[in-house]
Amino acid sequence: MNRAPNDEEQLEALDLIHHWLTLMLDDKLFLPPIGDNPQKILDIGTGTGIWAINVADEYPSASVIATDITPTQPSFVPPNVEFQIDDAQLEWTFEPESFDFIHIRYLQGTIGDWDRLYGQMYKALKPGGWFQHIEPDLQMLSQNPEIKVDDEQYASLPIRFSTVLTNTSIFTRWAKIFTQVGETIGCTFDFSNGKLATLAKDAGFVSVTPQTHKVPIGRWPRDKKKKELGTFVGLSFSQALDGFVKLPLCEILKWSPEEMQLFAAEMRKVLMNPKTQAFGHVFSVYGQKPERPKESSPAAE
Repeated sequence: MNRAPNDEEQLEALDLIHHWLTLMLDDKLFLPPIGDNPQKILDIGTGTGIWAINVADEYPSASVIATDITPTQPSFVPPNVEFQIDDAQLEWTFEPESFDFIHIRYLQGTIGDWDRLYGQMYKALKPGGWFQHIEPDLQMLSQNPEIKVDDEQYASLPIRFSTVLTNTSIFTRWAKIFTQVGETIGCTFDFSNGKLATLAKDAGFVSVTPQTHKVPIGRWPRDKKKKELGTFVGLSFSQALDGFVKLPLCEILKWSPEEMQLFAAEMRKVLMNPKTQAFGHVFSVYGQKPERPKESSPAAE
């Protein structure tokens, strides 16, 4: 499933997401210790290709293959990058045990069988090779306890509706809506409760290292670095919002365009209000395919 349209606005938003994810990782493209001389790197769901291009520049020793279901990548790229049109849900055709590092991020709502994908990733990695996977949490929150982020359009409803509607923040509605979308299409958006680490361990990876990264949304933090991070998170979310919600809400949940636009406008309004002090979480995990056991020398007779 291709959730969002690949127009210029959406593609620019993907590049903004890449920028703030790099900031989130302390100006790193990834976290696992892949070494200084990787030979082959795979980027699944590459989008605009910006991560693949950057990692190819950083590791000229590596041949970088980047795949996506749509051809939205630039024409002028480093000579060690190859873009391929491919669906990661189908059987992978890469040679087994051929990659030193496999990178996946932001494929929420697009994969029907994550266990199968992790199994294919395990098969494609060399013994001792690493992977990294990053996905956002659905549930956004407010750091300001004095601010209520309830849906304003329900504020004037009769009291009998209060427990159903006015106690439900727009952030909670967002999470519930996309949980429902995921259940409807069979492609989850929900990676909470350690799901990434569970996928990795079930596939056979070792040295599995999950992390939860808190990210501000908007310019409200006082800390300079957090303010920069929050600014780009807010920009990317605001720019991608309409395109991101249109297909799930209108085509899958059958909302009217007016309902979708109202929801998106209110979500944007609440998020961009600095008094909300909105933040979210991003889940990351990396792990290693076990090294091949060293052959023991035959015992002396």
